Amino acid sequence: MAFERFEWKIIRRVVILLVTALAFTWLLVNSYYIYMLIPGVVLGYLAYEMYVFNRKAYDEIDQYVESVHYRDFSRHFNVKEAPKELKSLREGFNEINDTIKDISLEKETHYQYLQKVLEIINTGIISYEEQGGQVIWLNETLKKMLQVPYLRTIHSLEKRNPLLYRKIIDINSGNQDIVKLSEGLKELKVLLNSTAFLLEGKKYKLVAIQNINEAIDETEANAWQKLLSVMTHEIMNSVAPIASLADTLKTRLQDATPDEMEDLGVGIETIKKRSEGLLRFAQTYRNLNKVSQPQIKAIPLGELFSTMYNLMNPTLEQKNIDLDIILKDPNLVLHADPNLIEQVIINLLLNAKDALLDKPDARIMLSAEESNNRLVLKVADNGRGIPAEVADKIFVPFFSTKTNGSGIGLSLSKQIMLMHKGNIHYASRENEGTVFELVFPKLPT
Repeated sequence: MAFERFEWKIIRRVVILLVTALAFTWLLVNSYYIYMLIPGVVLGYLAYEMYVFNRKAYDEIDQYVESVHYRDFSRHFNVKEAPKELKSLREGFNEINDTIKDISLEKETHYQYLQKVLEIINTGIISYEEQGGQVIWLNETLKKMLQVPYLRTIHSLEKRNPLLYRKIIDINSGNQDIVKLSEGLKELKVLLNSTAFLLEGKKYKLVAIQNINEAIDETEANAWQKLLSVMTHEIMNSVAPIASLADTLKTRLQDATPDEMEDLGVGIETIKKRSEGLLRFAQTYRNLNKVSQPQIKAIPLGELFSTMYNLMNPTLEQKNIDLDIILKDPNLVLHADPNLIEQVIINLLLNAKDALLDKPDARIMLSAEESNNRLVLKVADNGRGIPAEVADKIFVPFFSTKTNGSGIGLSLSKQIMLMHKGNIHYASRENEGTVFELVFPKLPT
């Protein structure tokens, strides 16, 4: 706005000067020499005034350019005592200075804020010019991590820590790398992240160095806790029905007749088999990272289902749940690892039991059939079903809707099925029931 007023003053003077010059020229052309004196004097005065005005404006601009050159934006141009024709110009200069000071203050505030953030974060940061290696920024966290008071150039780091120096120099923009550092008797693992940027034609490199020892320790601790939870969950899944069956056998043993002794023997044999299977399962889980293939055997489904019935029925009877076994073809044979598959079926039966709590006419059906050259085992119940909002999460490790659940049963079951080159599917309707299918490739007989 101030410069607009200054511009109009210049235009007004130019217009008056042109009008006077035209009047002087017209009088000269028409030979009115006697009248030329007045416009001639006015023209001379206007020309002189224009020169003086422009000279003063030039001096003002020259002073302002000088202040800009030395970045002296604190200078204030006196508007009150300025010549009338220059007041608007000085107002403009002051407005520019005030704007630049505001921008500089905002920039300095942001810079100070950024400095404070970089100093308090628990990540070391170093920035340097790639061509000469001059260090532009080195925060306190990195100074403490490297135990250095300062670094003039990045190359100064070579004598103090050759490995870290070489990693920083070699790491490309956008990449990550892990480096092991020694901190006294302690080994320190740090994660390097790098980025590069151009500033005023110079290329700079910024490297963030984060101590990941604590994160690794915490992750390992959590992994061990989850592993223990998983092992406890799986062992309890087998121990609970074994204990229940043993208690039932003990009760029946007290009043057993000779004819019932054979049935008791079958129950004891079931406990023995499942106990041995549990031990083998624990061994397999312990060495899971060494096991690439399950131990495949031919398992008659009639024998497998009989074992599951003898093991789980006492537990289900206590909850008033009927367990139905449907096997239309008793000659069906499953090629799988018996210990792992038994664990999968136990998981599904226990999940079905939990879904049937307080359900009248509760029942579970365990069945098998051939379909499209595949062998399909089914565990179905008429329980409360799986809520739609969690249906896509039930195979996620450690996800559970149960208060005391580990969230590993279905996840582990799926992994076991994948190890058998099979899969696990399910269908469910709320308040109607759920059916899980274990699909195995049927090997040629």
